[in-house]
Amino acid sequence: MSKKENYEQKTEELLKPIAAEMNVEIYDVDFAKEAGEYYLRAFIDKEGGVNIGDCEAVSRKLSDALDKEDFIDEAYILEVSSPGLGRTLKKDRHFAKSIGEEVEVKLFKPIDKVKEFTGILKGFDADSVTIEINGEDKSFERSGIAKIRLTFDF
Repeated sequence: MSKKENYEQKTEELLKPIAAEMNVEIYDVDFAKEAGEYYLRAFIDKEGGVNIGDCEAVSRKLSDALDKEDFIDEAYILEVSSPGLGRTLKKDRHFAKSIGEEVEVKLFKPIDKVKEFTGILKGFDADSVTIEINGEDKSFERSGIAKIRLTFDF
């Protein structure tokens, strides 16, 4: 397990009782380095969406728990937020919850000179994701997907 995965897993374990207490669900935890800074991001959600008060309350409790456990070697910035409307699907639980929703699939390598596809998420397994495009099912290897996220219209 990489240091990143270890940090994310330990943070998610600390976050579980906080999320339960605050009546929110954990969508994802991400530890990343951007522009020379480390960020620990916790994405939370609930029916009807989270608000700034939810994020602030979870952030305070999570910050205290992280300070107490002190397992992250690097200095980092903690962010707690909603996954947003165009949320990225990473885990099986994200895919399962999004069956029937419209998604954008971005590939590492093009298929017939196309790297981006939009369609309805029909199914997934450990190796592939299937979307319906214009009435036809198209499957993609998960290892070939750079990013898959929900689409949103305004």
